[in-house]
Amino acid sequence: MTDPRRGVVAYILKGYPRLSETFIANEIRLLESMGMALRLFSVKRGDALQHAMVASIQAPVNYCPPTSSLSGTSLWSWLRDNWRHYRAANLRLLRRRPWAYLRTLGQALWMSLVYRDSWWSPPRKVFIKEFLQAGHIAAAVLAEPRIGHLHGHFCHGATTITWFVSRMTGIGYSFTAHAKDIYQKRLNPGDLLERKIRCARFVVTCTGANHVHLQALSPQGRCVHTVYHGLDTEFFGPSPGTHKGAVPLILAVGRFVEKKGFDLLVEACGWLQRRGLDFRCLIIGEPGEAYGQVCSTIAAHGLAGRVQLGQAVTQTALRELYHRATVFALPCRIVADGDRDGIPNVLVEAMSTGLACLSTTISGIPELIEHGHNGLLVAPADSQALARALAELLGDGALRERLGRSARQTVLARFDSRRTTERLQRLMLQQLQPTGTGL
Repeated sequence: MTDPRRGVVAYILKGYPRLSETFIANEIRLLESMGMALRLFSVKRGDALQHAMVASIQAPVNYCPPTSSLSGTSLWSWLRDNWRHYRAANLRLLRRRPWAYLRTLGQALWMSLVYRDSWWSPPRKVFIKEFLQAGHIAAAVLAEPRIGHLHGHFCHGATTITWFVSRMTGIGYSFTAHAKDIYQKRLNPGDLLERKIRCARFVVTCTGANHVHLQALSPQGRCVHTVYHGLDTEFFGPSPGTHKGAVPLILAVGRFVEKKGFDLLVEACGWLQRRGLDFRCLIIGEPGEAYGQVCSTIAAHGLAGRVQLGQAVTQTALRELYHRATVFALPCRIVADGDRDGIPNVLVEAMSTGLACLSTTISGIPELIEHGHNGLLVAPADSQALARALAELLGDGALRERLGRSARQTVLARFDSRRTTERLQRLMLQQLQPTGTGL
């Protein structure tokens, strides 16, 4: 039974709400619908455009004061410009828990030295910034005595802050690790991620491949659990009617970043055009560093009339695009610095609507798509194989229908959000037990 004195879980996020992080908003919404009391703490304010589900979330949000950039300035200059915004909360925390505060400050200073790029590099300033932000959050957490557990999302900055808050308040923490935050060493230099795992009450990740990697990093650490990002399978249901146009539509969704492989998709479209296939391709998402490369590839292949780029849209608008599309393609790849996707949420959404989907054999995607059964998989960074698979799907309506039916059944069986969130809820409730592993 949950301790009523400690029955609230505090979520600590880098930004909220974010258009690209529907899985977090949906998780919060569902936990609330299951009766869990939450408080949200966010370092930054989120995007102006938001999905409708955000409006139904009742948990209050506490935002950190905005800060100036650390880049190109000394730590002392940054502190001079930003300390006044954090002074009151940090001094209040220092008076209330002096030893915990000073020990955590010592840890942040130690980390800034130990995790620098080299012996001759200056201290890593970001840990001091995150310490002050953690102090702001910790003071607010202690002002709400019912908070009994802390949970961070993404295992770099947000979890560093969550760890600091835990040390300063004495409240246990957990975190969810996703994709690039796990594999890019610059985000967790040295043994930092291993230490976070060892200190956490539990760790959640969204693919089995991530689970194996995290458990190997810290085999003596706390339990790692695989909890897939679920989705609302009723909302993302099959099209109620026929919205398909006369010209087949290839749809792709995601931020314009290298790991999405959108330039490879455009190259594949060039191959299809040279062979006389009739199609249109729509790629939508938030701008990123790869946007210019995708535009250049469209121009190089003479595809301006066939490949269209669009901005990110709400889930309601996205559902309509899934219903209009003929094929969904997401040629993900692992980039040189280790960045990669886990199981892309948009891929699960498309499959839930009954779309025939095509992706690549990286990370957790083969845990979702079984080649030839509920979708097609090709090797990453192979635009020729991608083009041939697209041609096969565009030319075979019966294959598309069979794959789409199986895709929908896969999502219903393994990715329904209520089932996946129930697993997370049980893990958190264990931390709120008066005689359990909580404090």
